[in-house]
Amino acid sequence: MLAPSRRQLLDKAIPGAATVTQLPGFLVPAFQSPSPFPRRRFSATPCASSKLGRTPISIPPGVEITIGEPTAKKDPTTYLRIPRRTVTVAGPLGKLDLVIPPFLTIQQDPAMGKAVLSIEDSNLKEQKEMWGTTWAYLNRYIMGVSEGHTAILRLVGVGYRATVEERPKKAQYPGQKFVCLKLGFTHPVEEPVPAGLKASTPQPTRILLEGIDREQVMTFAAQIRRWRRPEPYKGKGIFVNDETIKLKQKKIK
Repeated sequence: MLAPSRRQLLDKAIPGAATVTQLPGFLVPAFQSPSPFPRRRFSATPCASSKLGRTPISIPPGVEITIGEPTAKKDPTTYLRIPRRTVTVAGPLGKLDLVIPPFLTIQQDPAMGKAVLSIEDSNLKEQKEMWGTTWAYLNRYIMGVSEGHTAILRLVGVGYRATVEERPKKAQYPGQKFVCLKLGFTHPVEEPVPAGLKASTPQPTRILLEGIDREQVMTFAAQIRRWRRPEPYKGKGIFVNDETIKLKQKKIK
């Protein structure tokens, strides 16, 4: 068995002895009584509003923004019925709907052609996050219905070709077209073009996608790209827009 420590022996010998603990000098201020003056915080930077959210959105001529009445819908995450409003953006190329949270307000100035987004409490993290996100979505929708979004796919590889053809037996809606790809497989790859998108092939190794919803355009471009992702040794594959890849040296044994 281990011998008892000196502190235990001292407590047994003098049971009523008071123990005095001395702190180091650098720890004394931390255990003193609180001062009447507030302590300086670690960061003295004030809470700043979102750079995107506070920036006015320019509305080109021919584009109309309509804000609907709030409707209660069940949130898929919290299963709570939260009132939300639907913003309709209509322009020469089409119409898009955007659902915004209840704490966001949109103020329009038809004379100046501007729209400003604001939130109720700029100190809440959730509201600040949705402030900039909603601004980006709304700006993207305005650009889509007025000018449209495009994506260019480049086919790099020996024998890689692309055409846009019709397949009446496989069409899901009248007039649907298919992007037919020859990518070195034993069979051609056919990707159906979603409704609302337009696909064309200005060159055998180029695919041009056009649409008003940028998310839909880039999603379809990603579906085509997944058949031949760019590989780093020969640089072959399907590249989207200005995508580049850094080549690697071959492994020599």
